[in-house]
Amino acid sequence: MQTHAIDIQALKRDQPQPSGPAGPAETSLRMEQLNLFYNNSQALYDINLEIPRQRVTAFIGPSGCGKSSLLRCINRMNDLVDGCRVDGRLLLENEDVYDRRVDVAALRRRVGMVFQKPNPFPKSIYENVAYGLRIQGINKKRVLDEVVEKSLRAAALWEEVKDRLHESALGMSGGQQQRLVIARTIAVEPEVLLLDEPASALDPISTLKIEELIYELKSRYTIVIVTHNMQQAARVSDMTAFMYMGKLIEYDDTDTLFTNPEQKQTEDYITGRYG
Repeated sequence: MQTHAIDIQALKRDQPQPSGPAGPAETSLRMEQLNLFYNNSQALYDINLEIPRQRVTAFIGPSGCGKSSLLRCINRMNDLVDGCRVDGRLLLENEDVYDRRVDVAALRRRVGMVFQKPNPFPKSIYENVAYGLRIQGINKKRVLDEVVEKSLRAAALWEEVKDRLHESALGMSGGQQQRLVIARTIAVEPEVLLLDEPASALDPISTLKIEELIYELKSRYTIVIVTHNMQQAARVSDMTAFMYMGKLIEYDDTDTLFTNPEQKQTEDYITGRYG
């Protein structure tokens, strides 16, 4: 089933290439017969999925297909919704995150999340990044200084803000705020980064910076991104999952899924016939 709706190689041509051979990736996250219910309404149906470590996996599909609900299962954000119930298994490094013995706060330190709209705290740039360390009881200035600089550098933001670290984060541009939120998230050294449409509220230049940042960060983190922008999925992801009406329709490496999908539903979506 050949379709050339999106030229993958053209989209990726200008991306910086990671150093060294990629090699086969080990599994970071595994979902087995995962179902999600909101009261009597079922939102996800029998999801089986393996997400590779230190790769970018994109969830795509039309609005309301369940991609953000699936993302929020990974760090149990759905627990905050009344009437929510999950069955099946979701394994992070072979540990079931829905086991009753799991410390949810510790899980969310391991699995950081960045939302669609930048949400910096009404604090200084420095205190935004240091926040996660402070609530863990880390207050030594030398340690905080090192982590703040390291995290801002990793988020490609240090050169822009190093002279105004103690100014309010609310004075930054939207694109800078989103990179600050990413810096805040990685300061506590998570294993997984969840990005829920992280660039949808940003201008094209800021979007490009976020995409370049995602590409750089995958050498250290497993990244899962929800996006409604198929070109963005093609540019930044290694693996892509297409979802429709709460079901996983197709999952493959990104190049294959966009250029030679197995399912007609996938082809119809990426060629713009629906969704």
